[in-house]
Amino acid sequence: MGKVIIGIHGLGNKPKADLLEEWWWKSIDEGLQKYTDNKFRKPKFKLVYWADVLHKNPEDENILNSDNPLFLEEKYIPEIVEHKNTEHPLRKKIIDTILSQLNNVFLNDDYSLNFSGLNDLIIKNYFSDLEAYYNSQTNDKNQLIRNVLHNRLKTILIQHKRDDVLLIAHSMGSIVAYDVLTLFAKQLKIKTLITIGSPLGVPFVISKIAKELHLNNRETQRPEIPFSIQKSWFNFSDLEDKVAFNYHLKDEFLVNEKGVKITDFIVSNDYTINGNHNPHKSYGYLRTPELSEKVYAFLTEKRKSFYQQLFEFIQNIFKVANNGGKQK
Repeated sequence: MGKVIIGIHGLGNKPKADLLEEWWWKSIDEGLQKYTDNKFRKPKFKLVYWADVLHKNPEDENILNSDNPLFLEEKYIPEIVEHKNTEHPLRKKIIDTILSQLNNVFLNDDYSLNFSGLNDLIIKNYFSDLEAYYNSQTNDKNQLIRNVLHNRLKTILIQHKRDDVLLIAHSMGSIVAYDVLTLFAKQLKIKTLITIGSPLGVPFVISKIAKELHLNNRETQRPEIPFSIQKSWFNFSDLEDKVAFNYHLKDEFLVNEKGVKITDFIVSNDYTINGNHNPHKSYGYLRTPELSEKVYAFLTEKRKSFYQQLFEFIQNIFKVANNGGKQK
C-alpha cells in the first residue's frame, strides 16, 4: 500500500510508450523540484498509453526530416525561462461572455445537438481521435476502440486498488478517465483526479456524456462527478488552450455523493519549442506551480489509519441510507 501517480495522455500520435512515460515524469518532477521544498518520497508513476490503438507507428525522435509523418516535433524540454503567470483579462472576459451562451447555442434542452453537421465536421477534421473513440472499431473489428482504451486504464487502476491514486488525465484522456470512473464506479477508487487541457466542457462531449447517462433535461439534470473519486477533482486550463476553451468544468458536473466538487484553475502553460508556443501541451501543464502544489500535497499527505478509514466507511453507509440507498 502506497502512493501512485497514474497518467493518461491525450489526442494525436505520440513517441513510444516508455519515452513518453519518462517525459511525463520529468515534467512533473521539474515542477516539484522548482516549486516545492522537495521533501517527499518519490512515488510510483505509470502512464496509460493508447496512441498505438489509433496510430500504427509511434513518432520517432531520431527522424530529422520534418516532412516525415513520424517526425516528432514537440519533444520534452525543460522550461527555458522562469515561469510567469500570464493574465489575459480581456481574453477571459470574452471567453466568459461566449461561455455564458455556448451551451444554449449548441445544446437543446434534451442535450441533443444543434448544428450537428457543423459539430461532425469539426470533430472529423480537428479531433479525428475523438471521432474514432466514439464511433470506430479496432482494425480486427472485434471491439470498439473506446472499450480498448477503457480496459487499459481500468486494468492499471485495478492493479493499484490498494494504493492512494492520483490520476492525471490530459486532453482526450480526461474523457476516457471520466467514462471509466463512471462506468466502473463500484470497482474503482481513486483519491484525486487532475484534468489538464480537458475538452469535457465542449458541447459535443457534454451531449455524448448526457446521452450515455440517459439525461434528457438540462434544466434539472447534469452529469455527476464519478463516485469513484474519493477526495478531489482539480481542473487546469490555459486561456489560450482551444481544446480546454470551456474552463468552467465546475458548472457542468454535479457534486458526487461524497461531496467531491471540481476546483478550476486558470494557469499559464509555458511549453515552447523552436519558438513555437503550444498552450495545450501536457509537459507545460505538468510543471505549472499550481499543479505542482496539488501533486506535492498528495505526496506528503499522511495515509489515514485503519480506524479513520473505518469511521469514514460507516459515515458513508449512513449517508447512502439517508439518500434512499442510492449509490452510483
